[in-house]
Amino acid sequence: MKDTKACPLCEAWIKDINYKDTELLKKYITKFNKIVPRYYSWVCLKHQKKLATTIKQARYMALLPYILDLK
Repeated sequence: MKDTKACPLCEAWIKDINYKDTELLKKYITKFNKIVPRYYSWVCLKHQKKLATTIKQARYMALLPYILDLK
């Protein structure tokens, strides 16, 4: 038997990920504002691709920062 976890987005029955839902998207961004890879977040490939696209869209719409403000 494999010791694998289930995708948290599949378990929550989330089909569409909205770019306006920044609280969900912040869970999948590191403290350096990089997108968390699959082997850390346990997200399936389908949701990982949607997450990456949605995070990039939220960055473009200025809902999430591209880089940190280190002042």
